[in-house]
Amino acid sequence: MNRRIKLIWDFKGPVAGKTAEHHEKHLKEFIVLEHLPLQITGHRHLNEMHSMAFMVVEEGDMIKVRDLLKPHRGELFEEISPTN
Repeated sequence: MNRRIKLIWDFKGPVAGKTAEHHEKHLKEFIVLEHLPLQITGHRHLNEMHSMAFMVVEEGDMIKVRDLLKPHRGELFEEISPTN
């Protein structure tokens, strides 16, 4: 299986939450326009002054997406599978 990379954009300040939510919409649009194989995006509110938006890309697409969208950071993405 190819490795997946989670690209992350951090937003800070009193409107960070709304900014992260809005940024995720643009990430979804980018995925469609670029015909990327993964459609994993999201946003998280870490606290009242720090939120983040993210998208997950295949390792082979990471450099292209990184150079175009300039995320603040990235990390390996590991999907959590439900345990029964």
